[in-house]
Amino acid sequence: MLLPQYSRNRLQGWIKAGQVLVDGVAELETKRKVRGGESVLLMALPDQEMLAQTPEDIALDVVYEDEMLMVINKPAGMVVHPGSGNWSGTLMNALLHHDPKLAGVPRAGIVHRLDKDTSGLLVVAKTLESQTDLVRQLQARTVKREYFAVTIGELRGKGTVEAPVGRHPVQRTKMAVVPGGKPAITHYRVQARYAGATLVCCRLETGRTHQIRVHMAALGHPLLGDPVYGRSVESLPAFTRQALHAARLGLLHPASGESLSWEITLPDDMVRLIAALQDA
Repeated sequence: MLLPQYSRNRLQGWIKAGQVLVDGVAELETKRKVRGGESVLLMALPDQEMLAQTPEDIALDVVYEDEMLMVINKPAGMVVHPGSGNWSGTLMNALLHHDPKLAGVPRAGIVHRLDKDTSGLLVVAKTLESQTDLVRQLQARTVKREYFAVTIGELRGKGTVEAPVGRHPVQRTKMAVVPGGKPAITHYRVQARYAGATLVCCRLETGRTHQIRVHMAALGHPLLGDPVYGRSVESLPAFTRQALHAARLGLLHPASGESLSWEITLPDDMVRLIAALQDA
């Protein structure tokens, strides 16, 4: 297939818009077959989808890489997949530069996401076969994902939040615990308590959008710094993002079936936050 970096819908749209010339004449029929020897000119204009598919020389913190997969330590502030208002500068743009062959894998191999302002580990498939396998592992809930979070208020012990997550019925840009939402299960255990805040480890059994943020808020203990689900507490240190870090990741290798796991330390901003809480 020619121009595999563009979607079929995008190519069809360019044809219908008269941006494809066959022997110098605009061809508006998407099903026309060429016989060979024709001159085909695509007059593609820069647009959002093209920006999304553009390789960009953005540094990646690669924790692990082989012929089947990569594990990335994503910094806070990086968008994983292009979308509204974020069509460039994303992890996807960086991956396409790091390994141009990822243009042949849907979403450049991205199989799960982290929120823009969540830091930590995520896995990227480098082949169609490994992507299919990793997606199935996620669906089977065999991928192990653990996060460290700083919540507002003082939690104790450990527990499980099993509450369906879906779109907020009024504020559609938010998620919420709602009847009829998708099943969502978060296990948590306290790591340390401070005056007015708690460091918790959260283990995901499912992976819904904003799941930890929504579940902790539903407990009455939203994440410190969360601009969507949190609240301002004057007695606590200011933090400019939700205090959430994907610290541990485990899965089965798509080719060998070997059990693999990785762990990454807290980023500097969360280290400073915890130090400030300890000194308070």
